[in-house]
Parts: sequence; C-alpha cells; structure tokens
Amino acid sequence: MDDQKKLTRAEQKARRPVQILDAAFEEFVERGYVATRVEDIASRVGVTKGTIYVYFETKEQLFEAMIRHISAPFEDLLSSVNELKGTATERLQKQIEQIYDLIINDRKLRELMRFVIAEGSRFPQIVDRHHDAFIYPLEQQMASLIEDGVKCGEFRAAPAAFADVVIAPAIAFLVFKLTFEDRRILDRDTYLKAHVDLILHGLCEPAFASGCL
Repeated sequence: MDDQKKLTRAEQKARRPVQILDAAFEEFVERGYVATRVEDIASRVGVTKGTIYVYFETKEQLFEAMIRHISAPFEDLLSSVNELKGTATERLQKQIEQIYDLIINDRKLRELMRFVIAEGSRFPQIVDRHHDAFIYPLEQQMASLIEDGVKCGEFRAAPAAFADVVIAPAIAFLVFKLTFEDRRILDRDTYLKAHVDLILHGLCEPAFASGCL
C-alpha cells in the first residue's frame, strides 16, 4: 500500500511541470500576460505559489516554457515534412493540407495566436517568441521545399516562390476562425482547394502544369 502511494506521488510529481504549463496557458489566454498572476496558475493546478517557482523562476520563464510546450504539435508537423514522398508539388500540397488540419484540430495553437494578436502591440517580445517558435521554422521548411521544386524544374523561380506568400492564405483562414468561431463557417475543403490552386498556378512551370493542377 505504501509503495502504491509513493508511486502515485512520484507520478504526480513527474506530471507537475506539464500540469503547470497547461494551467499557465489557460490563464495567459484568458487574462492576458500582465493580468495573469502566478498564484492564479497555482490555484488552477491545485498547488501553492511556491511550487510554481520550484519549476520556473519567473513568470517570463514560465511563459517561454509554455510557448515551447504548446508548440510540440507544430514541431511534429515540421518533422513530418521530411518524411513526405512524391514530387515537389505533391509534397507542397500535403504540407499545406497538414497546416489546415493543425489549425482546425489544435485549439491551443489557435488560442495562442489569439493571445499574440491581442498582446502583440504592447509586448513585441512576445510576438518575436511566437514567430521564432512557430512561423519561422514553417517558413524555412516551406522555402526548402519550394527550392527543391525550382532546382528540379518543377517550379518557377517566380514571386510566388516566396514562403510567406505560400503560407499567407492559411494564416487568413486561422484569423477568420478566431474571429467568427462557429458563427460563420468557412469550409475547410473548399478553402484548401482554392489555396492550393492559387499557389500552384503561380509556382508551376508550364511543362509541369498538368501534373501540378
């Protein structure tokens, strides 16, 4: 019995950092960075304020750790790009599709974006952290994929071969979803098809056009 209790306490201790980060996320997106108090995070977890400081020395450090924690699914997406097979066009289409799936299925990523939009003008360093954790790695992956397509003659070295432009419609979709929630529905499949069609018309070399589109 004592061993079971010790095991339970050990398991709880092992899970504590994740519990704190999840609670911090909820508090930050609900109250904003400035209004969030460490004691409120502790209360949500069911621990003392001092327990939070055992794992994170400052609120800023806790926020940075929370960003990394929430970015885990995004990092999985970036890793999966290296495993995609097929032509540059097929891989680009698949990556864009995965981005939309992540936007739709991961509430925490959506809410983090809402937080960044709301707090960004007052706390530019928060925006920079979000960009470094989410946007920049995606831009680099997309740029590398497009470069592969250009090198093999599948894509044109055109203005459309700019990672920010390729990603932009997905960001617009995310902002729409954040703004209207379920009050207005933007069909994912229709929007995705239009996004891919628009990008590939700008990227594909004429000789590859039929295969692209």
